[in-house]
Amino acid sequence: MKKTVRIGGASGFWGDSSTGAPQLVRRGNIDYLVFDYLAELTMSILASARMRKPELGYATDFVGVTIKQLLPEILARGIRVVSNAGGMNPRACAEAVAAIAREQGLPHVRIAVVEGDDVSPLLPQLRAEGVRDLQKGHALPETVVSANAYLGALPIKDALQKGAQIVITGRCVDSAVTLGILMHEFGWEPSDYDRLAQGSLAGHALECGCQVTGGLHTDWEKVPGWADIGYPVVECNADGSFVVGKPAGTGGLVSVATVGEQVLYEIGDPASYLLPDVTCDFRQVRLEQCGPDQVRVTGARGRAPGTAYKVCATFVDGFRCNAQMTLIGLDAAAKARRTGEALLARTRQLFASHGFGDFSRTHIEVLGAETCFGPHSTAGEVREVVLWVAVMHAEEAALELFARELAAPATSWSPGTTGFGGRPRPSASIRQCAFLLEKSRVVPTVRLDGAQWPVPVPQGCSVGPADQISTASGPLFESGSTAEVEVPLIRLAYGRSGDKGDISNIGLIARTPYILPVLYAQVTAERVQTWLAHLVHGPVRRYALPGFNALNFVCESALDGGGMASLRNDALGKGMAQLLLSMPVKVPAHLLA
Repeated sequence: MKKTVRIGGASGFWGDSSTGAPQLVRRGNIDYLVFDYLAELTMSILASARMRKPELGYATDFVGVTIKQLLPEILARGIRVVSNAGGMNPRACAEAVAAIAREQGLPHVRIAVVEGDDVSPLLPQLRAEGVRDLQKGHALPETVVSANAYLGALPIKDALQKGAQIVITGRCVDSAVTLGILMHEFGWEPSDYDRLAQGSLAGHALECGCQVTGGLHTDWEKVPGWADIGYPVVECNADGSFVVGKPAGTGGLVSVATVGEQVLYEIGDPASYLLPDVTCDFRQVRLEQCGPDQVRVTGARGRAPGTAYKVCATFVDGFRCNAQMTLIGLDAAAKARRTGEALLARTRQLFASHGFGDFSRTHIEVLGAETCFGPHSTAGEVREVVLWVAVMHAEEAALELFARELAAPATSWSPGTTGFGGRPRPSASIRQCAFLLEKSRVVPTVRLDGAQWPVPVPQGCSVGPADQISTASGPLFESGSTAEVEVPLIRLAYGRSGDKGDISNIGLIARTPYILPVLYAQVTAERVQTWLAHLVHGPVRRYALPGFNALNFVCESALDGGGMASLRNDALGKGMAQLLLSMPVKVPAHLLA
C-alpha cells in the first residue's frame, strides 16, 4: 500500500482546455489521471448527439485529442486513467480508445468499461408507478430520450483491482472517478464512511479542473498566469486527508480561499451531501495553507448512504433558437429592447400567416445594461449593448421563420445595429428532469478483456439528519453598536455560485473569522431572497460551515428552468455570486482594517 497517491484532474467539463492532460502527465508527477466531462448540461448535449448518430453520445475529445496525443506517454510513465467520457455510450468510447491504441502499436492496453447506468428500459414501469421529477414534481415526460443513474465508486474500484489501465464510465457522480481510485489504493471498505467522505471531497476538489487552482476566484486580479494556469493535483493519504496543489512552475493560485470556494460549489446542504457511496458532512472541513500553492484538507465526516440513485433523464421539448446583435449609440439599451420586442411581434405575424401557433416561451435581455442586476442596476446611460433574444416553439419550421428575420433590423429599425454573426439555427430543446430509483433496481457492471461481471453495491439505508453543531462564531454582530460603514459584500467575503437544475447554489466565505458574525447577522436567507427576487422565484435556505467560516445559500426556482431549459444568457447561474457580492452590508469600521 502506498503512503500517498497523487491524482491529477485534467478536465472540469467537456470543452475544457486541451492543455490540462499534457501538463499533468509531463509536469505533475502523478499516479492517476482523472477526467470529469459530464455536467448536467453535457448530458443534454450528448443525448442530442446520439439522436443524430447512434454511434456517438460520448466525449469525443477524450479520444481524438487526449488519448491520441498522450497514450504512449501515459503508459510509459505508468499512469492509470479514469474518465467518465463514456457519457451515454461508454462501450463505443472504449472501442474508439482501443482503435487508437492499435493504430499506435499498443494493442494490449487493458481498457475497462463501467455500464449499468442506463435505466431507460425501466421508464414505462416507472411512469406506471407514478415516479415524479425531484425538483418540480412533474410526471415523467413521454418524450424521454435517455435516463442514466449516477453510479458510485465501487465499479471503478473493481475495474482497477482487476488490472485495468484505463477505466471508462458512463454516468457516475463526478467525485467517483477519484474515490474509486482511493478505495482501490488504500483498501477502504464501503463502511469506512469518514474516509469515503474525505475521498469524495478530494474528488470534488478535482472535478471542476482549474476552479480549485484560481479559476473563477473572487479576487481574480491576484491570480497569476492565466494562460498557463495549473491543473489540480491532490496528494491523498490513507486516512483520507489530502493536500491540493498544482504542477510546479504553472500559473494559478492554490489558497484557502480558492479551495474553499470549490468546496462550497454546488453542495446544497453541507451536512447531507448525498452520494451513492456515502452521505457527506462538510460543515467541519478544515483548510490549512501548508506551503506555497498547497492547502491541506481535513475534517469531512461521513455516514451511510441512502437507498436510491439519482437519475438524470433528458427529454425533447420542442425547439429553441438564440439570437444576438449589437446596438451602438445614445439610448442603446432602449433601442435594443424595442428591437427585440419588434422582432417577436413581426415573427408572430408571420406565424399567423403560416398557420403556426405562438412561441411557447420568449426571453429578451439587454447585455451590457446590467439587466441581470434588475432593480440594483447602476449602469446609467449605456452606449453599446448586445441584444439577446431566446425563443422556443413546438415546431422547428416556425423557428426557421424567426431566424430568417434576424438580419432585417440591419436596415429596418434602429441606427447603430450591427454584429449579427450569422443566422442562428434552431435546434431540438433537450431538457432534463431528475428522479430517485432504488439501488436494488440497478446493476452496475464492468467489462474488461472480453469478460463482464456485476458489481455488488450496498443497498444503503434511510438518511437521517446530521448531528447538530454550533454555528456561532463569537458574539453576534449588532448593527449600530459601533461606528459603521456600508460596503459591498465582496469587501467582506469570497463567493462562488453553481447550479443543480433550476437551483442556484451560492457559497460565501468570510475573509476573516472576525467578519463571520456580520455575515450571520446581515446576509440572511430572507435578505438574499429579497436582493435576488428579480431572478429567484422560490425559497432560499441558508446553511453554515463553521469549519472554514462559510455560508451556503440554496435558491430554488432561480435559473428559469436551468440548463437547456433556461432562456437566460446566464443559464447556469455562474454570475449569481457576483450579483450577491454587490449587495451592501454595514460593518464596524475597525473590522475593515
